[in-house]
Amino acid sequence: MSKSIGIAALAAAGLMTGLSASASAETIALVTINQQALFFNQINDGATAAAEEAGVDLVIFNANNVPSAQNDAIETYISQGVDAIILVAIDVNGVKPAISQSVAAGIPVIAIDAQIPDGDNETFIGVDNTQAGRDIGQFFVDYVDEEMGRNATVGIVGALNSFIQNQRVDGFVEVVEGSGMSIEILNTVDGQNVQDVALAAAENLMTANPGMDAIYASGEPALIGAIAAVESQGLTDSVKVFGWDLTAQAINGIDEGWVVAVVQQDPYGEGVAAVEAAMTLIEGGSVDPIVYIPIDIVTSDNVDGYRGMFE
Repeated sequence: MSKSIGIAALAAAGLMTGLSASASAETIALVTINQQALFFNQINDGATAAAEEAGVDLVIFNANNVPSAQNDAIETYISQGVDAIILVAIDVNGVKPAISQSVAAGIPVIAIDAQIPDGDNETFIGVDNTQAGRDIGQFFVDYVDEEMGRNATVGIVGALNSFIQNQRVDGFVEVVEGSGMSIEILNTVDGQNVQDVALAAAENLMTANPGMDAIYASGEPALIGAIAAVESQGLTDSVKVFGWDLTAQAINGIDEGWVVAVVQQDPYGEGVAAVEAAMTLIEGGSVDPIVYIPIDIVTSDNVDGYRGMFE
């Protein structure tokens, strides 16, 4: 029977970063994507707090959006003999050989946020991204039905290098195309999981499609870029925004009425749960192969409960 993996909130603490693992205590390595996005920093905060609670060392490696850097970091941590590795993967297939090497060395790997298809990782902790894409897609369809006369055009700002963001787009498109309403999905532009790139991509999307009614953004950098683009183009009265991962900019748009709905994950809870899973495995226990963390869809009706995150 698997030990329970809780996601209770713990006090956030400071980060230890880099590739140097301590030999004086059990060490867990967290290999992340970047430290630009608030989402990944919240994962770090949760993992750090849980590691301090457990009395173990946590080292965090920032790959700066470079997939090969994650492979190199895992190989380095294997050579250092860390006790467990938590991985937020960029290239979920390209990183699989490194995961297999880690497991062969007796170091369990916990995949967080990005699910590794048929990988050797012990567990996945995060959101069911395809289903959550369907959920926000259904919210969008209902909004078009109730507020836009069952007719709309929507462009997508994604990150084509992100497996999980592609899943979010697939789920969204599946529901929209099956809705039976007159909704035209325009281009999917590539924001590359970088805010400035997403901003330029969203601006190009709107320029190429004058009269576009809505944008769906599949991640935090894409959403920030889309929001900035709508503002810079002066289209807050005509373009509605739907997306992923709350930010202060998104909350401001919700208050003004043109950001309609944002999928909010629990990255802090994911970080906590990942460290708890690592500790269970280090101690010889077992964990469920998939641990889904629930989402919420934030709108004007429930946004007040999230304001404290940005104060």
